[in-house]
Amino acid sequence: MEIVEAQNQKQLNDAFSVRTSVFVDEQQVPEAIEKDDLDQQAVHFVGYIDEKPVAAGRYRIESNYAKLERISVIKAFRGQSLGKELILHIEKSLIQKGVKKVKLGAQTHAESFYLKLRYETASNVFLDANMPHVMMQKILSI
Repeated sequence: MEIVEAQNQKQLNDAFSVRTSVFVDEQQVPEAIEKDDLDQQAVHFVGYIDEKPVAAGRYRIESNYAKLERISVIKAFRGQSLGKELILHIEKSLIQKGVKKVKLGAQTHAESFYLKLRYETASNVFLDANMPHVMMQKILSI
């Protein structure tokens, strides 16, 4: 998979198309919740296979950490470690920017995925878009 930081409107639209497929179409998250004002502040990534967008994610810099959000892989492409590849790519980008800590809100069904990537669960279960989530965090190392 080729992963790029979105630099133009086409790449940003490709990231949004992945997110819409996963969150709006598949998980029935209202589009008004999935696309938010934070998209303008975020750094977006999109993963391509044969020029087709299949994975996406974004991060925002908070006070002393980066918050990963909207990590998604098109259903037909899951099980190929593309989500792991995307996360590791974003983490590498953050390390290069000097970021030392990452947080994310994981859907509870994905908690084990993030645990394998050395994230630690840092909260009790809470609802986001009417789905159970946990806050997770990781200290980045070179």
